[in-house]
Amino acid sequence: MDGEDMEKSEGILVPHEKPYQYQEGEYTVTRGSAWSGPGCHLGCGVLLYTDKDDKLVKVEGDPENPFTQGRLCVRCLDMPEVVNHKDRLTYPMKRAREDRGKDKWERISWEEAYDIAETQLNAIKEKYGAESVVFIHGTGRDIAPWQSRLCWSFGSPNYGNVLSGNACYLPRVAGMAATTGSFWVADVAQHFPDRYDHEGWTMPEVMFVWGNNPIVANSDGFFGHWVIDLQKRGMKTVVIDPRITFLASKADLYLPIRPGTDAALALGMLNVVINEDLYDHEFVDLWCYGFDALAERVQEYPVDKVAEITWIPAEKIVAAAHLLAESKPATLQWGLAIDMTREAIPAGQAIAALFQITGNIDCPGGLVPPAEIMAYSGGWGRDLLPEEQEPKRLGLDRYRLLQMGFKQSSPDVLIETLETGEPYEIHGAHFQTTNGIACMGAAPRRVYNAFNKCDFIMSVDLFMTPTIMALADLVMPAATFPERNGIRVGDGPQRGEIINKVTQIGECKSDMEINLELGKRLNPEAWPWNTVEEMLSELLKPTGYTFEELREDAPVYLPVEYYKYKTGKMRKDGQPGFQTATGRIELWSTFYNAAELDPLPYFEEPEPGPTSTPELFEKYPLVLTTGARRWSYFHSEHRQVERLRKMHPDPTVQVHPDMLKQLDMVDGEWVWIENQNGRAKIRIEETPILSDPRIVACDHAWWRPEGDPEKFFDVFEYNINNLMIYDPGKSGFGSNYKTSICRLYKLEDGE
Repeated sequence: MDGEDMEKSEGILVPHEKPYQYQEGEYTVTRGSAWSGPGCHLGCGVLLYTDKDDKLVKVEGDPENPFTQGRLCVRCLDMPEVVNHKDRLTYPMKRAREDRGKDKWERISWEEAYDIAETQLNAIKEKYGAESVVFIHGTGRDIAPWQSRLCWSFGSPNYGNVLSGNACYLPRVAGMAATTGSFWVADVAQHFPDRYDHEGWTMPEVMFVWGNNPIVANSDGFFGHWVIDLQKRGMKTVVIDPRITFLASKADLYLPIRPGTDAALALGMLNVVINEDLYDHEFVDLWCYGFDALAERVQEYPVDKVAEITWIPAEKIVAAAHLLAESKPATLQWGLAIDMTREAIPAGQAIAALFQITGNIDCPGGLVPPAEIMAYSGGWGRDLLPEEQEPKRLGLDRYRLLQMGFKQSSPDVLIETLETGEPYEIHGAHFQTTNGIACMGAAPRRVYNAFNKCDFIMSVDLFMTPTIMALADLVMPAATFPERNGIRVGDGPQRGEIINKVTQIGECKSDMEINLELGKRLNPEAWPWNTVEEMLSELLKPTGYTFEELREDAPVYLPVEYYKYKTGKMRKDGQPGFQTATGRIELWSTFYNAAELDPLPYFEEPEPGPTSTPELFEKYPLVLTTGARRWSYFHSEHRQVERLRKMHPDPTVQVHPDMLKQLDMVDGEWVWIENQNGRAKIRIEETPILSDPRIVACDHAWWRPEGDPEKFFDVFEYNINNLMIYDPGKSGFGSNYKTSICRLYKLEDGE
């Protein structure tokens, strides 16, 4: 089909062979996208099969979806068990404030639930100010636009989460915004309908997969099988990971890094690229600021020193630097491991500089800025917040970087404020699809104690969780993605996709319907739409399509253009260059300097660690990394889903066989994992994939839905976050979730 037929306004559609809904035997089949609770960020193309009673009975991959081409993981395949699960929250509930923490719930109507929420939130606002209510949501997906709009239209500046240092995605987003004016993602032709065959696109010669296991879990709208697609076409890969993942085993070069030392590795590679004159002189001279200062800084990181720090052989560091510098184009697929160290900002700055000084920016097959329908990291409806409320945003006076790109509050300052009442007291909280004390919150008992001071807490979720049982006074039941209409926007440069409702469970409502109806009560002028579909069409305006128009042939592609910095399309003033104070990519950051941060990238030893705290390391002699992803789970979700739970029934610590021999422990044994902050009960998983026997790796977000509700489903016994603390980096971004120390020891009888 020609471009005239495909284009409408700014969006491009590619017609499907089948309609979005059709009959297949006794089943109605509806095309959709999986981007909501439960599940991950990616938005896989799904075919939802419903019977004559509109019950979801099967989910298959959509072969016409251009991004997944029929591929699905087990979480989507098992959606019928999730949607129809007997333990779903299916109607609103309340309990008395004095019964908080007890399993004493009373069923109520939606009307009463909205009445309670409206009355309680407005009472706090009138008595203490809107800033005394915080609006918290879980991992990205499509929750963020609705929760941010509800927060800001209510008048509170305190929108965010409870993850120390906002240490998930946002450090990279904010860091790139501060130094380049944009975020950047790997260009693997995802924004073109004809993908790898698109004229004008060039396949990367090499891709660095850094601190990321995209085969199992990922964000940025990036699917792990794309790496394999390109490997088959001849693309080389370099994988940087403390574990020998599938992609690491297939890589042209694997760098077995010590957790938390990514900045050192990047600076060591920069040392090689600069000292051996391998960088792109033309790009650096024309489009980069502060190169000479960067060249001086990297002299502090000779390869031999970096090898000692990172536990990577020096020759591999040199080989990686050469492979990057000598490949055109080269691209980067990086992940959460960068964010989940205290000094995530300089680590990201150093890694990005490798691709900047080699000229792999805004070019085919390099790194490109997202052409997002809506940058959900920035939220939706910021103009609704009264001007006088912005200075009250928690952490804004402490962390200047909070001003860049998105408008969240500091989770670390939030916890302090809940505890101390300074600079003002927090009296209310709205949790939207978030299980903070099981998943995001470092020191979960501290999080529980802090929020338990609130006068009123409401929560929206799919299942009863430890956080709801421990803290909520009011519960609203959320819909899963097959139970609602929606759109997938943000989180990557390529598309807007439609999520179609095919079934209804109990009285569940979608996050956006709940917020629309509650928003109309709290600030009706900010919520002028009569239906969710009208609201979705508002968000889709940049595509030129309404929700109904997109249903038939979504995804919609936004146009992509390379080398925009040459034509003035990267800057608001239309001048060539980048949206920074200097108009260039700032290797020496004027923004960081003004914020009293080091303007250049640097490495700081993780603390605690084998080098930073040697005496403590003698007591806790293992390097701990957490958050190892599992196929059957997404963060704290899915633990009650029988078939998924059977794939991985217990929390585990991966331990190298050589270390197990030293510890006199065996595969499958239950042990305590402990450090100076706390301990958790965990089962040993023997595996040789750890790159060094001194490293152990844990999965996260564990609780047991079968446990005692009034013990909060054993969350304090099995949660690896017992070993974490609130301790952000100097910028307020980053925290040591993926790098710490620990020891393992056997359970006593009866434990």
